Amino acid sequence: MSAPSVIAPLSVLDLSPIPEGSDAAQSLRNTLDLARHCERLGFHRYWLAEHHSMPGIASAATAVVIGHVAAGTSTIRVGAGGIMLPNHSPLVIAEQFGTLESLFPGRIDLGLGRAPGSDQATARALRRNLDSDADQFPQDVLELMHYFEPPRPGQTVRAVPGTGLQVPVWILGSSLFGAQLAAELGLPYAFASHFAPAQMMDAIALYRARFRPSRHLQKPYVMLGLSVFAADTDEEAHFLASSMQQAFVNLRSGNPTPLLPPVEGYVDSLMPHQLAILEHTMSCSVIGAPDTVRRGIDAFVARTGADELMITAQIFSHTARRHSYALTAAATGMRGGTA
Repeated sequence: MSAPSVIAPLSVLDLSPIPEGSDAAQSLRNTLDLARHCERLGFHRYWLAEHHSMPGIASAATAVVIGHVAAGTSTIRVGAGGIMLPNHSPLVIAEQFGTLESLFPGRIDLGLGRAPGSDQATARALRRNLDSDADQFPQDVLELMHYFEPPRPGQTVRAVPGTGLQVPVWILGSSLFGAQLAAELGLPYAFASHFAPAQMMDAIALYRARFRPSRHLQKPYVMLGLSVFAADTDEEAHFLASSMQQAFVNLRSGNPTPLLPPVEGYVDSLMPHQLAILEHTMSCSVIGAPDTVRRGIDAFVARTGADELMITAQIFSHTARRHSYALTAAATGMRGGTA
């Protein structure tokens, strides 16, 4: 294998996948095991995402799972990628993440998104009140950040824990909206290119062009999602990736399922409209043996100028998933990376 040249830090996005035939309890045990594994490998952060009413995802109570992972690790940063703020009161999130920061100081990240993380029926069931509105997202972000500031004279509502704590806030997005908001507020920006890549390059350009330095961040910082399926051979990696491919096709067809076992030749069995779904949603993916992975990640960083990558790997077998992250770490020259 030729020498790695990736220089962007690598982090992990874990959706706590629930494989067919398993359950959420086992998935959450797997999440902690994978977090410890990735900490040893040298990954920078370990983020969990808020999704609801999804039979294949166990991280709905995101702050609870973050506490579970942070308690079972010691150095890796742990956070939300992200909390879907329209589902919640900003004060409640400030209290939750103030609590996490108090328990695990200097290790907690808070990524915020404005999508519900669910279908419309579930979004209605999640509503924090009848007037919840995703268009209020910028105001909700400002309110939430206010709760982390030192208390002001006469301030009657405080986040306890939360007030006066340094909890890094990120803006997440898959469109130009989040890029513009992150730029205006001077916050780091994470783009969901691993499943919604259409506006990635435009969003990066807008964020960097309009970025305003703040007390939180002096220059733009972009983290991009990237699906990576690494295995000992290219053929095996493509086989493992078929679980994620099935998940995307089923979800876009209105039939979300647990994470299904991999299928030989899955792509060859698809109809044209299903192939189109995969070509779009998985265009920011790297699939292959270590050399293929290294070249793919190098090319992605060169094309985007990403400051950090958040690697996700929805793989049916937990053993194969652990191996994928180990191979990725080795291919990119991370300190703990061994195949």
